[in-house]
Amino acid sequence: MTELARQAASGLDTDGGHGGQSVLDRLVALLDLERIEENIYRGVSPPHSPTRVFGGQVAGQSLVAAGRTVPPERGVHSLHAYFIRPGDPKVPIVYEVDRIRDGRSFTTRRVVAIQHGKAIFSLSASFQLTEQGAEHAEDMPDVPAPETLPTLSERTAEYADRLGLRSQPRPIDIRYVTEPPWQTRGNPQRPSRNQVWMRADGTLPDDRLLHVCVLTYASDMTLLDSVLASHGVYWDLDRVIGASLDHALWFHRPFRADEWLLYDSASPTASGGRGLATGRFFSRSGQHIATVVQEGLIRLPDHPA
Repeated sequence: MTELARQAASGLDTDGGHGGQSVLDRLVALLDLERIEENIYRGVSPPHSPTRVFGGQVAGQSLVAAGRTVPPERGVHSLHAYFIRPGDPKVPIVYEVDRIRDGRSFTTRRVVAIQHGKAIFSLSASFQLTEQGAEHAEDMPDVPAPETLPTLSERTAEYADRLGLRSQPRPIDIRYVTEPPWQTRGNPQRPSRNQVWMRADGTLPDDRLLHVCVLTYASDMTLLDSVLASHGVYWDLDRVIGASLDHALWFHRPFRADEWLLYDSASPTASGGRGLATGRFFSRSGQHIATVVQEGLIRLPDHPA
């Protein structure tokens, strides 16, 4: 990362909660890792998080590190990751890439993110040359167009201070289709489905890997909300102890992360202090472009089973 990029990334916490192209450019700078040695990269964090690095950030940066060691004609088709320790946003993260295999059609990489000499995150990613094959997909849910829905600022107006949103930058534009979970608190009978439109809030360069990494970053947003919706609680408004434990993504078809994508998520089960969430991304034209599965630590001290 150049010094200019470093300054831009550090500015992610100084825009008073605004979005737009300037904030998106800083996210792009955040994903522009510094190469410090063969197979070793370094990234920084915007210091807007007082306690831990955002999971989507470390996942996106890990995928950047993996992708930097793969020929550009091979696109990532899946990743599987574990969140091992909370990341410190005040300390740079070192990403070590292990070149597991370079096959005729597939390439496999493993990345370990390190702080203070310890692993905080691990990721395995598989890349593939484009091939032709069988095609089928589920239909996209019938939902209102994103332009007809309130912005996130409008949705959170009376909750912004309690949710800590006023000071947070928003490089991802999010529009809720279903009722936001903070507005349905106390209603545990609500179906555990969460639907949002989202897109990068600006224009991204024509870099396929970058679009995949931005979607990886965004995929950690709103996903575990579907678990909380099943119990009528929400982060910061109720006593919720939560964290991402693992994360898996499969990319099915080409897309642009700066165009509207429907993120349709649900929670099929929760037990043992953990909640499972599944998500599907659809393009505006109805193509199923990606699938997400995540398990998270979910403890509800005031809501025993």
